[in-house]
Amino acid sequence: MPRRDDIQRIMILGSGPIRIGQAAEFDFSGSQACRALRADGFEVILVNSNPATIQNDPEMADRIYIEPLLPATVKRILELERPDALLAGMGGQTALNLASTLAHDGTLDELEVELIGCDLVAIDSAEDRDLFKQVCESIDLPVPRAVACDSIESVLAAVDEIGGFPLLVRPAFTLGGLGGGTAWNTHELVEIASQGILHSQIDQVLIEESILGWQEHEYEVMRDAADNCIIVCTMENIDPMGVHTGESVVVAPQQTLSDRDHQMLRDAALKLIRRLDIKGGCNVQFAVDQATGEFAVIEVNPRVSRSSALASKATGYPIARMAALIAVGYTLDELPNPITGEGTTAAFEPTLDYCVVKIPRWPFDKFRTADRRIGTSMKSTGEVMAIGRSFEEAFRKAWASLEYGCPHPRPLTLGDTSEGEGVGERAHTSLPDDILTEWLNVATDRRMGALLEAFRRGWTVEQVRDITQITRWFLHKFERMAKTELEIVARGEAGLLPDEISADEMSRWKSAGVSDANIADALAGFRPEGYRRLPDERGEEAVMRCRHQHRIHPVYRMVDSCAAEFAAITPYYYATYEPGAPVGIDHVPHSRRQTADGEAARRLVVIGSGPIRIGQGIEFDYGCVHAVQAIREAGHEAIIINNNPETVSTDFDTSDRLYFEPLTLETVAEVLLREAADGILLQFGGQTAINLALPLDARLAHLAELGLQLRIEGTSSDAVDEASDRERFERFAERVGLRMPRGLTGRTPQEVRKAVLDIGYPVLVRPSYVLGGRGMEILADDAQLDAYMAEAYLEPDRPLLIDEYLGNAIELDVDAVSDGQEVIIGAIMEHIEEAGIHSGDSTCFIPPQHVGQFILSEVRDWTERIGVGLGIKGCFNIQYAICEDTLYVLEVNPRGSRTFPFVAKSTGIPLARIAARVAIGARLADLDIPEATTGLVCVKAPVFPFLKLRGLDPAPGPEMKSTGEVMGSAPDAAGAYLKARLATEIPVPTEGGVYLTVKDGDKQQLAAIARHLSELGFNLHATPGTAHALREHGLEVEIAYRIAEKQHPDALDLMREGRIQLVVNTPSKSGGAVRDGNMMRRLAVELNIPFVTTMSGARMEVEAIGAAQKGTPEPQRLQVTYL
Repeated sequence: MPRRDDIQRIMILGSGPIRIGQAAEFDFSGSQACRALRADGFEVILVNSNPATIQNDPEMADRIYIEPLLPATVKRILELERPDALLAGMGGQTALNLASTLAHDGTLDELEVELIGCDLVAIDSAEDRDLFKQVCESIDLPVPRAVACDSIESVLAAVDEIGGFPLLVRPAFTLGGLGGGTAWNTHELVEIASQGILHSQIDQVLIEESILGWQEHEYEVMRDAADNCIIVCTMENIDPMGVHTGESVVVAPQQTLSDRDHQMLRDAALKLIRRLDIKGGCNVQFAVDQATGEFAVIEVNPRVSRSSALASKATGYPIARMAALIAVGYTLDELPNPITGEGTTAAFEPTLDYCVVKIPRWPFDKFRTADRRIGTSMKSTGEVMAIGRSFEEAFRKAWASLEYGCPHPRPLTLGDTSEGEGVGERAHTSLPDDILTEWLNVATDRRMGALLEAFRRGWTVEQVRDITQITRWFLHKFERMAKTELEIVARGEAGLLPDEISADEMSRWKSAGVSDANIADALAGFRPEGYRRLPDERGEEAVMRCRHQHRIHPVYRMVDSCAAEFAAITPYYYATYEPGAPVGIDHVPHSRRQTADGEAARRLVVIGSGPIRIGQGIEFDYGCVHAVQAIREAGHEAIIINNNPETVSTDFDTSDRLYFEPLTLETVAEVLLREAADGILLQFGGQTAINLALPLDARLAHLAELGLQLRIEGTSSDAVDEASDRERFERFAERVGLRMPRGLTGRTPQEVRKAVLDIGYPVLVRPSYVLGGRGMEILADDAQLDAYMAEAYLEPDRPLLIDEYLGNAIELDVDAVSDGQEVIIGAIMEHIEEAGIHSGDSTCFIPPQHVGQFILSEVRDWTERIGVGLGIKGCFNIQYAICEDTLYVLEVNPRGSRTFPFVAKSTGIPLARIAARVAIGARLADLDIPEATTGLVCVKAPVFPFLKLRGLDPAPGPEMKSTGEVMGSAPDAAGAYLKARLATEIPVPTEGGVYLTVKDGDKQQLAAIARHLSELGFNLHATPGTAHALREHGLEVEIAYRIAEKQHPDALDLMREGRIQLVVNTPSKSGGAVRDGNMMRRLAVELNIPFVTTMSGARMEVEAIGAAQKGTPEPQRLQVTYL
């Protein structure tokens, strides 16, 4: 079937902000679609609300709108642009739901826009749980017994019809299993189903019989209009049914099915995609009872999905690119396979001769009070992927990629149950068997470590199988991993030192996937203080030196989608220590290319940012991609090392060569040796990459002995340390005349307590060398300090920083680039919230709205002093505070920041690309830097995961909690803020009731805000103390009692009755108000009621409400162009 020539202009819908259940995989798929369609001559119009993505860079589409992904907004853009077609299958559940709404309400017909890439009937048949059940039954495919319900009454009736608990609740048209779960009794069923109905686009949940314990398998399928169908990838979940596939450890290809069972599921998948008439990519999920051979269809995603991104990276097959081209008429047999060039067509099914393991990245290291149980509703923020020649090798590499602390599994102790004071003593006591059994039985982020621990203790496969229901094949693999580890421990107990390891032992242990650090740790007997404190002759470097003396290095295999049956052209590699491989460094087989000047190109390695997590998101992948683009534009070879399957940086054609590897010192050093790299860029991969600077610097001398002449490009390791080390930076600040809040450093609990005493409350306490403000809190008294220290984790090389807290200060963020001689400032951003709320969780403005020119001049001067004084070469970010009209510098990050993409989209200055050019040797004076665009106010607003993570207080604070961000732009601040707020998908009320309860220090300021709300037509409700203060200003206020007073109505009553549309609550640090505020904010999250926790935020919210009553501002097309 030929390309459709009746379509010229195509609108693509993005997926919006990064959130749990919908992460960067849609930036990746949307970017592929944009590039494929533009390359084929189509004009592409992109709509997305997320400024942090590569997808809405000006080079990616012809016309770009960074606007709220809401039906009214998208309809208006359709009216303005008049595209011929709408492609919604690349934007996840958000885009699919939008397209469905616009089709059902007649918008697409009215504007003569054709929905391509996903058929409306197919969407409804796959997403509507009741229709999907009917479809499967019509073609004789088994499904679990289930009843579709749209009310709690029908949910309760379904219990009798199905026959009792446990029951699975599956909402229709939601992302990441939102509102779903397993109910074991009536109370849980009502609670889960209520949330499911609330969050379902069509108010529907499916109450389904439980098939807990069955195995889950996925088939990634492609189909075109000519009915060519292929299976791109099969995947198998280690966790049995009851855990969302996005929460499970996933292995590709399938490992445990017989060929007969595989063919049975393959036929069922193809039968289903044909019956649904899906054209493009889709994901089919099955449950299999391996005891009987029975199977059931679980669900179909009629679009490119999270699993599609994983399947693409696991096989090298560009699913999103092919799906986009199928949407415009091409068939698979007409399209060349990009992996093999002209060797095969896209109708060729990939074949894998390696094993891929994906492990989710959960945020429980940041949110210690959150419920760690994982089930059918997602909680992970991202994922990692690793490739090896065996399951054991791939699993260990994936573990190392997670960046939870130790890069390998260690024996479990009581120290693993909690951090804080006494963790060192608890680490000497093994985890009791009863706790280990619980960690095996209940699915949490700890389960995989518990599996290894069980086999360390000699538990049998059958014992562990009875507890976990995990397939025996996987349990045997975990048992083998434990045996390898125990073998190394035994050799250490026999007196073996790292420099005495034989070549045979080293080769055998490395081929099992055991890292140098793991070998050192095991030989030393897994000392409670950890492997990093081993003496030099017993540490990781000693193992590496021994390995190198034996000339044992990894070999690099290509991800070629055809098991080397055809010649592949994609430079996409993984490392393996496969048995029998030749010794020595496996150098890149081809010579360097020539630059335009006829010189040999330099090989420059960019370190990625690893998995998406709170504090380090897609913004850093954006920086890595820009760095690669800058290197290639300069004529050099760009190499990426990363392990995140969801990102554009790990697309096979982003760089000259891609290595899918853990971002550890060992793996990075081996890639550098293979490439004979000239330089490495660390400033774009967030804290992950920066944390490699000093260890890599220390290892350069050894690498030079092996022939590697490498330099760390850009900012030196010493400058990074001077910016990051508190005491060194304080001396620098004093030397160049900068003010800082008074601060001290504590390396022991005693030092921390003394520092707090010396500075005086309130204090801001935070660890050094961290991302996302992990462990950062404001403490007001000794009780809060005791609670903090019970959870804090202290190491001598990672001390706690204790600062004087600047109350009611305005915080500024500055993103800049320095070449060591001059500085260019991308933007100065003003935060709405006062200093003390993490900058990543603050709503911020470009340009600043409430800062005078004198302070702004001082900010520019200080920024230049810092950039030049520290000798920064590349990008950096500074956070300032203004307290009582006095400027203070809070911290300097000598790397790219999470606001770089926002700055680029707001001003047209691509700081990441400029910084990369500077880092590899260019001078700012010699670069063509665009003039900053002006005329619009731009606002970045955070998006939080509170709905998914129960047990958290939703109030923002100094530790980052947001998963993503959105952007709004308009000629005025209120309009820009309104757009950003709408883009978060939390409603902006225009009528109804407001609940007001603020701490005593805010009551005076509240009066003007309350008066404005009253003038806008809102009814005011307040706690007695707040109501009394407002009545003194002549305002009419209804009293709502504090929850602790147990009188009615209280805030919870009013919210449940639908009488409250906005909550203004500034949290108190002590007393019953703490519990009141927490409960109230939690319920607001559950009911999707907006709340603000600062007075400045409340003022802005009221301005936005006033703007909303006048109508949403017109969509703004992105006007910036880069270099």
